[in-house]
Amino acid sequence: MPVSPLAFPPRKNLRPAPSVAHLPPLQSVRVLDQLRERLRFMHYSLRTEEVYVYWTKAFIRFHGIRHPAALGGPEVEAFLMHLANDRAVSPSTHSQALSALLFFYTKVLGHDLPWLKEIGHPRRHRRMPVVLSADEVSRVLQGLSGEHLLLAQLLYGTGLRITEALQLRVKDLDFAQRALIVREGKGAKDRVVMLPQSLVPALRGQLGQARLIWAQDVEAGTGGVEMPHALDRKYPRMGASWPWFWVFPQSHHSTDPRSGVIRRHHLYDQTFQRAFKRAVQAAGIDKPATPHTLRHCFATHLLQAGSDIRTVQDLLGHADVATTMIYTHVLKLGGGAVRSPLDWLLSTRNP
Repeated sequence: MPVSPLAFPPRKNLRPAPSVAHLPPLQSVRVLDQLRERLRFMHYSLRTEEVYVYWTKAFIRFHGIRHPAALGGPEVEAFLMHLANDRAVSPSTHSQALSALLFFYTKVLGHDLPWLKEIGHPRRHRRMPVVLSADEVSRVLQGLSGEHLLLAQLLYGTGLRITEALQLRVKDLDFAQRALIVREGKGAKDRVVMLPQSLVPALRGQLGQARLIWAQDVEAGTGGVEMPHALDRKYPRMGASWPWFWVFPQSHHSTDPRSGVIRRHHLYDQTFQRAFKRAVQAAGIDKPATPHTLRHCFATHLLQAGSDIRTVQDLLGHADVATTMIYTHVLKLGGGAVRSPLDWLLSTRNP
């Protein structure tokens, strides 16, 4: 039988989005361009923009490229049924597609219909994170080199998300205070984490390499990196200044996907992910480890060492301590778990 979307608990700590009546009129003609325009006006990230456009386009194609204004609740539910039953997507993917369509209908088309509130999010279940032992982390690090090694050490040593590490700028490193400032992390929140003393020489060396790239760009007249919130218009020269340069710059220039400007971007996450995957395979580790696994290892190993869970919560940037509590379940595994009765039985038989 078809599986209908199940109710999902309301999200917490989210500021209310402005209604369509308080939003400026859209300038674009094509509906997908209107969606991009609204997302950028409301300061959604590029990743969210790409995902919302993808699911809206898939929804339109699913219904024979009919204009979405002519579609309603039954068509949305039919599409979600297709995702759940035919494509067997995960609850998180299902919820992502629904969020994209709800945003499109409410913020772009301006439809405030009863069926929008009746469609619930699928129920998601919290999964145990993949965590490597300290020995396994060491073996993975041995398979990396150069800036990829430094980046992996930084993720494990500070608990940063991969995007937070890649978007670090020179000004965010405070060697005097042994602190690293994360600007606009997940949820657009800033936080401060420790700067591992063991990484100071390597980070200074990385800054030296980055400064050579920056100097070459300035000399060639191609200096300038992406600036947040239109600061490049308020301070035209700031984007070409050294403090705002990337700690991990890309080796070549690329085209900004939104503005079309050719500039120096930071290191691509796909480049590091491929290098990390090769290192995991070379280490002979069968766990499905990704760069984000290093963040899980950071939290778990800190708790194993006796750190307070509230401290770990602040370092990870979690809004709710319940999110951090998942790592306490990991601590119950392995050597700290209850002894298996089979081990007890065999030990009594074979003293």
